Amino acid sequence: MNPDRTNALVHAVSAWIDQSPDNLHRDPEALLWGRVAKVAEEAGEAINALVGVTGQNPRKGRSATRQELEYELLDVAMTALTAVAHLRAEDPEPADLLGLLGGHVEAVARRAGLV
Repeated sequence: MNPDRTNALVHAVSAWIDQSPDNLHRDPEALLWGRVAKVAEEAGEAINALVGVTGQNPRKGRSATRQELEYELLDVAMTALTAVAHLRAEDPEPADLLGLLGGHVEAVARRAGLV
């Protein structure tokens, strides 16, 4: 998939969330809180999958696969990107979300002394 299409789809998903009937009349600050809280919820699902992959719950044993964990981690990333899209929704042009992510990766790598 090309980056422009991915960026457009993330923006489309973010707009779809904002336009859902339950969200249309919410306070803008409540919408932002909801978006950021959703990132934490998705992170909890990733942790749950990790518990399942590693068998940390003796009652359930190994109840998840590495692929399920990967899916949940990607859900965290997608949810975070849609939250950024929501945050930048009033920008005159749609934000280059993958560019923002790339810049962030570059900054973290720089702090780690990798670049």
